[in-house]
Amino acid sequence: MDVVWTWAAVGALVLVTSIGGLLWRRRQGRVVSDRAVHRVSAGDLTVDSASPALLGTDVTLVQFSTEFCGQCPATRRLLSGLANDEPHSAIRHIDIDLTHRPDLATKYRVLQTPTTLVLDGEGRVRARIGGPPRRPELVDLLERIQKENHDRAVSR
Repeated sequence: MDVVWTWAAVGALVLVTSIGGLLWRRRQGRVVSDRAVHRVSAGDLTVDSASPALLGTDVTLVQFSTEFCGQCPATRRLLSGLANDEPHSAIRHIDIDLTHRPDLATKYRVLQTPTTLVLDGEGRVRARIGGPPRRPELVDLLERIQKENHDRAVSR
């Protein structure tokens, strides 16, 4: 009888752990609206004191990474590729290494790397992406923000 309960407990533990892992994996890379951090300071994004960070005119993609992050190089290529596709600095990509700026991990609630904050042209956080971004969702968000900026400029 004890063997049956032991195997039942092990089976239940495996099932619960598997479901938890699948749910966690589903959330990775999803674009999530972030209301907790309202605005990001351009001063915080300064990589070194000699070159202040410049925000994109439409969107800034702020990637928080670390030296030992295995998924950060692919994320960096994706984000910088999207930024380089846009003319006139409409989209900028800034990569912040939290190894050298641990204060920002606390300030912006970064619990994993890569974490990407999507800022509008005024530095307001529009979305947060934990893990490697999903390109189609990110492209849709960028297009939506740029359309809003264009519509706002036309209505003025």
